[in-house]
Amino acid sequence: MKGISLYQLNNQIKSHLADAFSEDLWIIAEISELRQTQTGHCYLELIEKDEKTDQITAKARATIWAYTFRMLSPYFKTSTGQPLSSGIRVLIKASVEFQEVYGYSLNIKDIDPTYTLGDMARKKKEVIDRLKQEGVFDMNRDLFFPEIPKTIALISSPTAAGYEDFVNQLENNPQGYKFHHKLFPAIMQGNQAESSIIETLEKIYAYEDLFDAVVIIRGGGSTADLNCFDNYSLAQNVAQFPLPIVSGIGHERDESIVDMVANMKVKTPTAAAEYLIDCFDECESYHEGLQENFIAGVQDILMESTDRIQQLSQKFTPLVHQIIANKNSQLELARQSMITSGKSLLRNSKHQLQAFTFDLKLCINHKLDMEQMAVNQFVLKQKNVSRRFFNKFKHQLQLFEQSAKYANPENILKKGYSLTLTNGKIVKDVNQLKEKDIIETKFAKGSVLSEIKTIKN
Repeated sequence: MKGISLYQLNNQIKSHLADAFSEDLWIIAEISELRQTQTGHCYLELIEKDEKTDQITAKARATIWAYTFRMLSPYFKTSTGQPLSSGIRVLIKASVEFQEVYGYSLNIKDIDPTYTLGDMARKKKEVIDRLKQEGVFDMNRDLFFPEIPKTIALISSPTAAGYEDFVNQLENNPQGYKFHHKLFPAIMQGNQAESSIIETLEKIYAYEDLFDAVVIIRGGGSTADLNCFDNYSLAQNVAQFPLPIVSGIGHERDESIVDMVANMKVKTPTAAAEYLIDCFDECESYHEGLQENFIAGVQDILMESTDRIQQLSQKFTPLVHQIIANKNSQLELARQSMITSGKSLLRNSKHQLQAFTFDLKLCINHKLDMEQMAVNQFVLKQKNVSRRFFNKFKHQLQLFEQSAKYANPENILKKGYSLTLTNGKIVKDVNQLKEKDIIETKFAKGSVLSEIKTIKN
């Protein structure tokens, strides 16, 4: 049997492929590898993966010649915000070529950047939907952010300008608040950023009790540098982290998934520091408000107590006068009763004496002496009874008079107190006075007139 040479076989394949694919095709694939030579040519390896198993189901070599690559590369980067690189899906226009020595390959002539943008948006939405279905999307956002976040775990590249901006803003705040921050270095862009940041979060987790919050920041960079922050694994770790996370990794127009799941999102490292400072400002304002309310409440209580004392004082003087009047009336009634009783007793005694007079005349002299002695003893006894009765009510009267004397405002003045009046009214508050007012100060003996020169509150 006569065979054909390998060259003849490859030449036939080349001929058949040329006939079958005479026109360029639009092909969807993922860039697995990309290499640019010094001559400007770009060599790629394209693959396709199974959506469920992530296994490679197809593979092909591709080439972008230098004159084409010089046009396509900046166009793609300007349109999508990222350069052609491995790991992204693209829609390419290519011709199918076959060379006897190198075999089958694709010659890329055009790229549609809108497909890549749509694929990136689709992947981002899939990650968001997955996090929501797992119930972790809002976990970090629902954490309570401390009122005074004093100890901060900081994830950043130590050489990034954003790190210096954050530290400078935090340590040189105008209010002089003191923060304690610890840098946990990490790679913040590129293929290794995702795993590096996750490892750093695990290190912080080991010291969870020492920190109030975590701040993730990075300096400037292109939109492509944000790709790692749309990664599912990183977003899942951030969403489930037990400490509130402040994300300061975005650009003005971009929002990563990490921004969405973090407790707080800000645009720049400086804004992250300002947010922490604002927490202190809000707490300080709240406590100042409590202090003002407390002082106002105490002042209201003092004013109410002063008014109450004044009202009681106004009621006290008439009450004392009324008590004295009642006691005087009672004393007068007791005195009249005592006089009436004495007169009645004397009249009765006189009648008895007159009745005994006749009998006495008939008695012998010694009987008369005895009766006279009895009369004298009886009179003495009546005098003692009357004296004790009178002294009792006199003592009560003295007690009432003494109580009235102590309650008399004139006696209060004699103790050294004084009353200050202006326009005939008692001065109770210095705010009733103004400079050059004439005031009258009353003492126990006499009064003086004064002119106000200076008022001190």
